[in-house]
Parts: sequence; C-alpha cells; structure tokens
Amino acid sequence: MADLFREAPIGQIIRFVTRNKLLQYPEEKPEFELPEAYNTALNAHVTLPIEEKTLAPSVPSRSDSDTLEPPQALERKKTTDTVKSVNSRDDVEAALTRTKSRENTQPWTEERIEIERELSLERTKSLPIAPTKTSDGNILVDWYTTDDPANPQNWSRAKRVFIATQICLYTFAVYSGSAIYTSSQPQVMEVFNVSATAASLPLALYVLAYGIGPLFFSPLSEIPVIGRNPIYLTTFSLFVILSFPTATVKSFGGLLVLRFLQGFLGSPALATGGATMQDMYSLLKLPYAMTFWVSAAYCGPALGPLLSGFAVPAKGWRWSLWEIVWIASPVLILMLLCTPETSTPNILLRRAARLRKLTGDNRLMAQSEISQKNLKPSAIAIDALIKPLEITLKDPAIAFVNIYSSIVYAIYYSFFEVFPLVYGPMYGFNIGETGIIFLCILVACLLGIAAYAAYLHFYLIPDILAHGLRAQEHRLVPALPTVFGPVIGLFLFAWTADPDIHWIASVIGITIYSATA
Repeated sequence: MADLFREAPIGQIIRFVTRNKLLQYPEEKPEFELPEAYNTALNAHVTLPIEEKTLAPSVPSRSDSDTLEPPQALERKKTTDTVKSVNSRDDVEAALTRTKSRENTQPWTEERIEIERELSLERTKSLPIAPTKTSDGNILVDWYTTDDPANPQNWSRAKRVFIATQICLYTFAVYSGSAIYTSSQPQVMEVFNVSATAASLPLALYVLAYGIGPLFFSPLSEIPVIGRNPIYLTTFSLFVILSFPTATVKSFGGLLVLRFLQGFLGSPALATGGATMQDMYSLLKLPYAMTFWVSAAYCGPALGPLLSGFAVPAKGWRWSLWEIVWIASPVLILMLLCTPETSTPNILLRRAARLRKLTGDNRLMAQSEISQKNLKPSAIAIDALIKPLEITLKDPAIAFVNIYSSIVYAIYYSFFEVFPLVYGPMYGFNIGETGIIFLCILVACLLGIAAYAAYLHFYLIPDILAHGLRAQEHRLVPALPTVFGPVIGLFLFAWTADPDIHWIASVIGITIYSATA
C-alpha cells in the first residue's frame, strides 16, 4: 500500500516538497544494495551482452495474407542466456543470467506471447535480470528481477483490479457527463430563449471536444518523461474545477464554452485508459480488461439521462451539471491518492536517474533516454502528436475502423435527441421515465460482454495458444455476423416507434443495435 501511495500524485507531491526525504524509493534508502548484476556491469573488466541497436526495432511489414507460424513449428526462443564475464585481475570466471524482459519484444507478436508465458513462471522464482550494454558503452536500466514489484505486470491481481477500477470510474464520470445534460434541455430553451437545436449544442460540443482532446493528450502520455499520471490528473483536476462555473454560468454562450472545455479536459479517458490497461495486463488477459473499460465508456452516456431525469424537473436545469461535480470529485480524490504511474518507460527512466545519482555513473540509462537523446523536446512532442494522425491517414484499415466507429457513435448519441421525441409525445413518458429507457443500452452492454468474453475464453485464446497469433484481421471475425445487427436494430426501432405499437418493440430494436454495434 505504501508503494501505491508513493507512486500516486499526492505521494509524488510529498516527495517533491520534502526533497525525497519521505516516501523514498529503494534506491534512495541507506540500506539499499545495488544488484550484483549492475555491480558487475559497472566493473570495467566485465563483458556484457552488447546490443547493437539503441533504438527500438521497427515492426517488420507483412502482407495481409501473412500469418505467424504456430509455436509447434517454431524453435522455442530462449529467454535466458548465460553470459560469462572475466575479471582480468584474478582471472576468475563468473556467470550472469540474462533474462529477456517484456520490453525487449514487440507487442502483438509470437515472441511477446512466449516471453509472457515464461515470465509468468519465472516471477515465482525471482530470477535476476542482467542489464544490457549498448554498442556505445551505455548500460540499459531494466527490472532488477523477474518479479520486480516496480513492474506493473508483476503487481498482484487485487492491485491491478483496483487500479483498473479507478480508470473505469474515471471514464464513467467523464462519459456520463456528456448525456447527463440532456434532461436539462427543455428548461435551457426557456431560460435562455433558444431553439431546440441550440439547446442541444452543449451536448454536441462536449462530445466534439472529447473526440479532439485525445489527439493531443494521449500521444503526450507516450513520451517517457511525461507518462500517464501527469496527463490524467492535470486534465481531470481542471475538468472538476471547471464543472463548478459550468453549473453556475449565467449566459448561454458561457455554457457552450465551458461544456466544450469540460469535454476537452476529460478526453484522456477516451484513449489513454486503454494504454493503462495494456501497461498492467499481458497480451492474453488484456482483452478482458479492455472489455470492462470500454463498457464503462459505453454505459456512461446511457446512464446519464437516468441519473438526472427525475431530479431536473424538481430541482432545475442546473442540477444535472452539479451532478457532474458530485460524480467526478470523489473519483478525482481517489485517483490523487491511489493511482500509480503505469508507463514502463517512465518508471525505468526515473529508476535510471536514481541509479545515476546513487552511483555517480552516467552510463546507466533507460532505453528511452538513448532512443531520444539526439532529439529536441519539440521534435519528440511533434512526432508524438503527428504520428497518430499520420497512421490514420495512411493506413486504410485504421481509417475504415475509425470511420465506422464514428458512425456508430454518432448514431448512439442521436438517441439522446430522438428518445424524447418518441417516448414523450407518443407514449406519454415524462423526462425521468424516458431516462429509464436508456437502461436497455446497459442490458445490451451486458449481453455484449457475455458474448465477447465467451468468444475470448472458448475460441480466441485457446486458438492463440494452439496455433500462435494469426493475422491481425482475424480478430475482426466476430464483427462479420454482428455487423448486420445495427441495421436490423435501427430498422426495428424506426418501424415500431408508433403509438399503436407497444413501446417495448422499439426498445428491443435499440437493444439489438447497442449489443451489436
């Protein structure tokens, strides 16, 4: 628990204020002993494994038809190499064990799976990991052992679930803040004397802003010197702060500006949350974590109208905006106290700095420092910001998925404008009862989770273990039958949204759409 608090933003602030006298890392404590592998590496008479390239290797390109060979057809990759070091002074031969870490492999590759399999066993053995020496004499700082507690992959299941839950709550708070406003639209029209179209702008601008924000914030979280937490907590703190004037604003123009800023500052939840899950979970377990995180994002807007639907008619249109404060503030406090940094490059970068301070040897460097040492900060930032857009424009598959997701998401958000036009005038539902209709999206989400989890457990993961990783497109197989669901669901909703037909028929259509989209 002490490690969790030390890595959290409040813990880092305490360390900064006390000049690292409180909440110290192991390397900062007087009783710390440098691992023998590093002592050996710092000895000028020792020869270590030499890594020719200091930059991370690029992923080899392949055609769409290429697939990875199954493990049975591949020679099992050894993750440990015995390296003999010679001390010329006494001519005594010593041996170091070089255990390959997860960071030495490319994601979504057969090698990554093999490494994760072996590391899952080696974590119980606490094998030392010998550092690698680069061609220019630098020594790469890595995890000390296979069960190094600083490695997010080695955290206990309870700790990872706790952190993942925080990210899900954060995501839910931001996403529910979009549609929670919809119950206030009729009163906003009266108070500010605006049309229905204008009254819908606070919702539209919020969604637009948290679609734009990840283009800036998420790439910045991949810069090792920044990491995840500064992006999360800086933007989310401002999100909560701005929620107060949003709930008390006196002009419609001010409401529009503040809602846009709210969405923009809440946007790191949209994409960086998935990166945090990848930091903690292995390749085979990651889809489960991602499923629950996406569910928090998917159900947040659906529950928004329900959370405010009964209160707004009784308490006024500002009540829905105050609810954002009440939902987001406890989550912010929890994250300030208990959300550790999960970015491996950032963790190792800070470890390397502590080891240099301890030993006085500047050869101890993190991989990210070597990779970016000849780059200016502006070049690093520009590359991080431009690369995602470049990938989207140049890769047709990614562009198509983005466009498809945008269409599905746009239709989803159109429900918040359409439901009041259907269930109010046609079926006599009030605002609160119309909010209850959105529970069908929650039901659809649960059905989708069950179906996808079954697909992972009974087919995809056993298939990967038996045959290795197939082409990336193989993961789109479940989408082939379900792609017809949104069309069927929308047709059923439009066809049955009639006063002469029971309202449950149109709700079934929305459920089909939501479960398959």
